[in-house]
Formats: sequence, structure tokens, C-alpha cells
Amino acid sequence: MLDERKTAILGAVVQEYIATAQPVGSTHIASAPDINVSSATVRNEMSQLESEGYLVQPHTSAGRIPTDKGYRYFVDNLSSPRRLDMATAKQVGEFFSAAHGRLEELLHQTSNLLADLTNNAAVVVGPKAEAIPIRSVQIVSLSPTTATVVVVFANGSVENVGIDLVDDDDDVKLAAASAHLSAAIGGTVLGAVGTASPTGDAAVDRLCDVSLDALRNMGSVDHVYTGGVSAVADAFDAVDVVRSVLHTLEQQFVVVTLVTDIVGRGMSVAIGLEHGVEQLSACSVVVAPVVVEGEHLGSVGVLGPTRMNYPQALATVDVVSEQLGHRIEEG
Repeated sequence: MLDERKTAILGAVVQEYIATAQPVGSTHIASAPDINVSSATVRNEMSQLESEGYLVQPHTSAGRIPTDKGYRYFVDNLSSPRRLDMATAKQVGEFFSAAHGRLEELLHQTSNLLADLTNNAAVVVGPKAEAIPIRSVQIVSLSPTTATVVVVFANGSVENVGIDLVDDDDDVKLAAASAHLSAAIGGTVLGAVGTASPTGDAAVDRLCDVSLDALRNMGSVDHVYTGGVSAVADAFDAVDVVRSVLHTLEQQFVVVTLVTDIVGRGMSVAIGLEHGVEQLSACSVVVAPVVVEGEHLGSVGVLGPTRMNYPQALATVDVVSEQLGHRIEEG
């Protein structure tokens, strides 16, 4: 633990650098509230903080900036919990009160909301279809050779997947298979669906089997939505860093693994390489689980430069994840 004076100086440096993105000098910190010492004393303390790995001096004549270790100390010891301001809290409440339609649309809109509120890239990982109970199934013909299997889930979300038809698959057979599937798997989560019992009609049984195979493959797919990616591009000066970050955000598997791993470790903030993705070493990630009826069914988070406004990001992510969980639960 740092002593009281070093703690205050480090906190002032972090907050100033978050606000300005410019190296912070001792003279400026000496004039900050709660720093009641001379600039010479501040300069000496900042030198000590640098030697201990909390600050770094990017150029000989420049001030200092926080390291990942400095940000971690700030998050763990200095940033008090922050409530959203009334206007932002009202905006979030109104957004979820008005939200309706398919789950995919809600998740996509939530990622945009979170990005707008934090000015960072936002990531929303929704529940896999395999974890949500099924309400009904309908097979709809699209052409003589193709159909789509439409599944309505208990939370109001709708998924569909295509299947191939053969010559004997007329509308009567499709309707019979739809009714049989709805009765057989209604109320069951897709991940636990086995096979449908035989109906005695070979064509209907084949349609049921083909549909179930397609649904199982669909159920294992993650719903991942990102918003505000352009904000990340604006946050870095180095073109190679921007290119690396944007390329990584395009890789859905990496994004899901990143968020899931952070939540799984019980962390709400991963700074720099704490998250383990080298391409995002210049970034921090703030995440929160989406909990529905006591079960973790998804996650929301923001990704931005390590100098992000941690108290504001934490408060926003917490409120949005809580509201999203309530909205999914309500269906």
C-alpha cells in the first residue's frame, strides 16, 4: 500500500491524465485540491511512484502518465462507487421501458446505448438460444425445396434456421411436423432437446429430425453485438494500435472469450494485459454479467483506452446490465 500522500498524488495524476490525455507535471498536481505540498515535494513523490512502477515518464522533459499498475491501484483503492447522474439514469430507464421486438434487436440497441453513454466501444453478449426455454416451433415453406424453422422462445425472442425439403414435403406435412415439435419440445431449453418421438408418418418424422438437427446447431451460436467501435479508433494516436484493436473486435470468438473469461474470474475491470489479449494491451475492459432469474445468461461491457473514466464506466455498465437482465426476464 502507498502512503497517504503518494496515494493522493497518484489519484490526482490518474484523474488529470484521464481528462486530458496529456502527461501531467508536478506543478499542476501541486495546485490540485487536497495536495497541500510544494511542487518540489510532488516532483520527488512522483519520481518515487515512477520507480515503484505506478507512473512512467514518456519523454525526459515531459510530465508523467499512469502505468497499468497505477490504474489498477486507482481502481482498487481510489475510485469510489459512482452513481449515474439523474439524466443518464433516466435515459437508460426510458430506453428499456420502450424496448420491444426481437431479442437480437434489443441486444444490438443496447450495445449502441452503452457506447453512446461511455464514448467507448461496447460489447453485449446475449444468452445462447440453447439456454432459453422454447415456446413454439413452426416450419414455414419458402420454396418447393427450402423452408425455415421458426422458434419462439419463452423470453419473446425469435430464431429461424433454414432446412431443405423433398418432393413429399407439402404444407400438410409441414404443419403436422410443426405441431409435433411444439408439443414435444415446448417448455424445454434447446440445449436439452433430444429426439422427437415417432409419429408413424415417415415424412413428418424426417422433417422433425432435420429440424431438430438444424436447431441444435443454431442454439450453440453466441449472440455478440458491438457498438461505438469508431470511438476506439479516435482514442489512439498510433495507427498500428487502432488497426490491431479494430481487427480484434471483428473476431467474434475472441470477443466472447475475452468477456466470458473476465466475468468468470470474478473481475469487473481488466486493465491492459490483465485480460490476456495481446492485441488489446493498450485497452481496458469493464464488464458486468447479465443475470436473469438468478442465472448468468450474458454479459455487457465497454472497451476503451487504459485511461478510460473507470468510475463512470463501472456505474454505466452495472446499471445497463441490471436493466437488460430485467427486460429479458420480462420477455
